[in-house]
Amino acid sequence: MSLPSPTVTIVGGGLAGCEAAFQLAERGISVALLEMKPQKRTPAQTGDSFAELVCSNSLRGAALANAVGLLKEELRRAGSLIMRAADHTAVPAGGALAVDRERFSEFITRAIHTHPRISVCTQEVTSIPDARPLIIATGPLTTDALASHLAEVIGQKHLAYYDAIAPIVAADSLRWDRVWKQSRYGKGGAVKNALAMDARAAEALPDDYREDQDPGDEAYVNCPFNEHEYRAFVEALSGSEKVEAREFEEARYFEGCLPCEVMAERGLDTLRYGPMKPIGLVDPRTGRRPYAVIQLRAEDAAATAYNLVGFQTRMKYPEQLRVFRMIPGLEEAEFLRLGSVHRNTFVNAPEVLSERFELRALPGVHLAGQITGVEGYVESAAGGFLCALTLAFALRGHTFAPPPPSTALGGLAHHLAKPVENYQPSNITWAHVAPLADVQRKVKKRDRYERLGARGLADFVSWWAQIQSIEHPDQSRT
Repeated sequence: MSLPSPTVTIVGGGLAGCEAAFQLAERGISVALLEMKPQKRTPAQTGDSFAELVCSNSLRGAALANAVGLLKEELRRAGSLIMRAADHTAVPAGGALAVDRERFSEFITRAIHTHPRISVCTQEVTSIPDARPLIIATGPLTTDALASHLAEVIGQKHLAYYDAIAPIVAADSLRWDRVWKQSRYGKGGAVKNALAMDARAAEALPDDYREDQDPGDEAYVNCPFNEHEYRAFVEALSGSEKVEAREFEEARYFEGCLPCEVMAERGLDTLRYGPMKPIGLVDPRTGRRPYAVIQLRAEDAAATAYNLVGFQTRMKYPEQLRVFRMIPGLEEAEFLRLGSVHRNTFVNAPEVLSERFELRALPGVHLAGQITGVEGYVESAAGGFLCALTLAFALRGHTFAPPPPSTALGGLAHHLAKPVENYQPSNITWAHVAPLADVQRKVKKRDRYERLGARGLADFVSWWAQIQSIEHPDQSRT
């Protein structure tokens, strides 16, 4: 007997909203997607497509030895729209998965608009709609009106911190005589000869480095600093004029995405041990590791533009031009986009959400993505996926078994459910995943991570087979 197709309303056409809409629609459930673009944009948005990547174009590490790499592979095997788009629009990024952001958004927008079970309505939502079931996936820039209404419903003030965007420079404006292309440890191309010239760089190679690896063109452009240049740069960052928060707002930064000037103010060597670390890099002009380095990553497949990796900022625009042109190779750079600051709104998920990502104070209303306190593109998509899957099971009257705690999806769900004293947004990390039971302290970290990844993927495959047997019982019998 076929069941009727209930309509789910989703607010927000970002990564979580689009993933949720697609997953529900693929399961025969009709979806009404409410998105305010192109009628209105948030301060960080520049285009009218869905799933716009407003910060970096990187979805971070691709290997299973990375927790986010495992999360991507789990989503990929589960039929994620976001992962399909990312794989289709990928650009070189060494050991990471980065995308051409415009093609990425266009791919997702087309998939949503052409799906026969998804209807798109352009409107700004200023209060929680009456429609049920409802998914709110408005992301880090939930409008003030909707955030205020949400705060009233859950009985607490909504939380906010600031997220900073890195600048983008034109490739043809770089001083190519001062910079070079290379990924750390040679992961983006052959650098064996250069490494052989620097014993310190060779000693720093990770355990999984192979002498014969040569996967293609180098993914990153490197801007090297000597000690004098580095000290002057840090001093300029620390003394720069910043855009200050308004009096009634508190700037609470995510530790994994600190503005570069905040890092500079924490100490002279903070940047050199952070985004400016020179480990695994050798300047081919000198045959030595530089004192510090800033890496640029391609923004598009043709590498016509690059973003400054790890250099999100809240400096005022004139200050950005002055300070960033102190970077070797960027003395005459054309800045296609300057850095900026935007607010990120999220709820205390362990307190206000059920295991179905449903508001305890308002049954039938579910939250998905960054508004729940996950951080990162892939994590946001995963939040939309999990919310849609649990809702689909509930609508069909099926019992839903959550993903095992050994999987990345399970670890993400655990983060959203575990009460803590000071709940903060977080990327997926191995700390969220159930530890290995038989690992001794002497096991190398890389080996432990690889085992966690292999175990997690195996457990995911078993779990997903169970999910599929419930969703498609006829196929499981054949």
